[in-house]
Amino acid sequence: MSQPVKSARTLAAASDAHDTPGSRRAAAQRLKMRRELAAAAMELFATKGYEATTVDEIAAAAGVARRTFFRHFRSKEEAIFPDHDDTLVRAQAVLDAAPAHEHPLDTVCRGIKEVMRMYAAAPSVSVERYRLTREVPALREREIASVARYERLFTRYLLGHFDERAHRDGDDDPLLAEVAASAVVTAHNHVLRRWLRGGGQGDVEAQLDRAFAIVRETFGTGIGAGRARSEEAPEPDRAAGGKAPAAAATAEGEVLVTVARTDAPLDEIMRTIESALGRRAG
Repeated sequence: MSQPVKSARTLAAASDAHDTPGSRRAAAQRLKMRRELAAAAMELFATKGYEATTVDEIAAAAGVARRTFFRHFRSKEEAIFPDHDDTLVRAQAVLDAAPAHEHPLDTVCRGIKEVMRMYAAAPSVSVERYRLTREVPALREREIASVARYERLFTRYLLGHFDERAHRDGDDDPLLAEVAASAVVTAHNHVLRRWLRGGGQGDVEAQLDRAFAIVRETFGTGIGAGRARSEEAPEPDRAAGGKAPAAAATAEGEVLVTVARTDAPLDEIMRTIESALGRRAG
C-alpha cells in the first residue's frame, strides 16, 4: 500500500527542524538523485514507450539499484515529476512569510510563481514532459494530482483569512476564496500550457503576471468585502426610512469613490455616479 503524501506544511516543518549544513547537503543530493532518475525515466519513456519501460530499467539507466529508485519514488509515473514536493514547500514558505499588509490573493499569486519557476528552470525538460503527459493517461493523472495539491494549499490559505463559522447571509468570502484559488491555478495552468506548446519560448513570468492581473481585477476586490460590510456597517439613511441607500458616491480629489449594496440595481448605481460627476463639473 502506498504511503500518504505529506502536506506542504508537514514537509516545511520537517525541513525547518533539520535545517543544518549537513541536512541541506543531504537534501541537495536527494534532489540531484531524483532528477537523475527522472531524466532516465523520460529518456526511456521517449525511446521505448511508457508501458514497455520498467522500474529496473530506469534504475539501471541512472546507475542505481532498484531499491534506490523506490527510496525516491513510489511508481514509474511519479518519477518524471521530481521537483513537486520541494516546490510545494517553497510555495508554502511564501504564504507563511507574507507581510500582514499584503492582499491574500497577491500572496497566492506569488506562491504559485514558484511552480512556474520550476518549469521555466529547464524548458526543454518541461516541454518533453508535457508531450509525454499528453500521450500517457497515467502521467496525465499524476500531473492532475500534483495540481490538486497546489490548489488545496492556496484554498486553505485564502480560507484561513475568513472565519467560516461566522458566515452570514450575503457574506460570500468562503465561496470567493475557493473560486479565487481555482482561478489562480487555472490562470497559471493556462499560461504554462501555452508556453509549453510554444516550445518553452518567451518570458513566461511576464505572461503569468498579465493573467494574474485579470484574476485580481475579477476577484481581488470581492474577497473581504462581506467582512468589511459587517465590521464597518454604515449609518442608516433616515430620509430613506431607516434603510441604507442602495448606492452613494463621494469625490476625493481626483478620485470618485462609489459604495453600493450588492442588491442595488445597476441603473441606480449609474445614476448615482452620473450625479456625483455632475456635481463636480458644476
